[in-house]
Amino acid sequence: MIVVTGGAGFIGSNIVRALNEQGREEILVVDDLSDASKVVNLTDLRTTDYADRTTFQREIINHGLPAETTAIFHQGACSDTMATDGQEVMQTNFTFSKNLLEVCIEAQVPLIYASSAAVYGRDGPFSVGVKNEIPLNIYAYSKFLFDQLVRSRLSTCRSQVVGLRYFNVYGPREAHKGRMASVVYQLFQQFQSRGSIRLFNGTGGFPDGEQRRDFVSVEDIALVNLYMLDHPKASGIINVGTGCSRSFNDVALAVINTCRAGHGEPEWSLQDAQQSEAIVYFPLPTELDGKYQSFTEADLKELRTLGYADEMMSLEVGVRNYVSYLHSNAKA
Repeated sequence: MIVVTGGAGFIGSNIVRALNEQGREEILVVDDLSDASKVVNLTDLRTTDYADRTTFQREIINHGLPAETTAIFHQGACSDTMATDGQEVMQTNFTFSKNLLEVCIEAQVPLIYASSAAVYGRDGPFSVGVKNEIPLNIYAYSKFLFDQLVRSRLSTCRSQVVGLRYFNVYGPREAHKGRMASVVYQLFQQFQSRGSIRLFNGTGGFPDGEQRRDFVSVEDIALVNLYMLDHPKASGIINVGTGCSRSFNDVALAVINTCRAGHGEPEWSLQDAQQSEAIVYFPLPTELDGKYQSFTEADLKELRTLGYADEMMSLEVGVRNYVSYLHSNAKA
């Protein structure tokens, strides 16, 4: 049986979907469904069991992992980068993760878990290594601290432990995340509701809307997770992105042109979108001063060294697929 923590969430449910596509259905979903809207992420998936996060944590502390567990995808986390309740974030992201690590090592069960590019802080560089890791908020610190714990245990582990540092993930099954949903989701909602998209004025030496991030499709994220499961000798901390940064203007234009194509309208250039005020700019909120990443780009050296050779989905293809999905689900 494969355990997916956060299995009703964004990335967790996409991992369950990818497992189903491989014919794997013996899956235990662990999550907190106090937000019942997340259940929509599970209704079209095939799983065999469910456990509440708190109950599951208590059970593994007292009794260890269920005897039939073959692997754990640990995706459950408080992912709000603006969270201010440090106790809750550390309990969810660090203490629960630490408990899982200990029982997985004891039972020699593979643990593949979600880390985050947030550990690199504002400026990077975005290469795996302690000297590059400067977390700027409690969310990033919780991920950084667990990565440090994993590093301290790797040399003595007899089973697989992989930490995947996700960059800016977008794609289906994230609507429940609200303000923490991806930029692609947010910009699509803006364009649908008012016919225009708002981006930040220039920051960090970048012109308006030209700040750059590594935007990666959740489909690629799921595929990398399954690759790790199928290569049990792979362990360590690994970046997962496209390795190619793209601007927020690029994302906005991809959203706009996908929507326009759906109405039989011709493609716009960035200048067209700006002149028509389909893209407008506003100042960076003061609460983000000194904390905003104007540039991210994953160094994929570790991922490629482990043999993952597939090319990541391009931004244009990923946005087109996702916007089509959002349109289809809006009509359902």
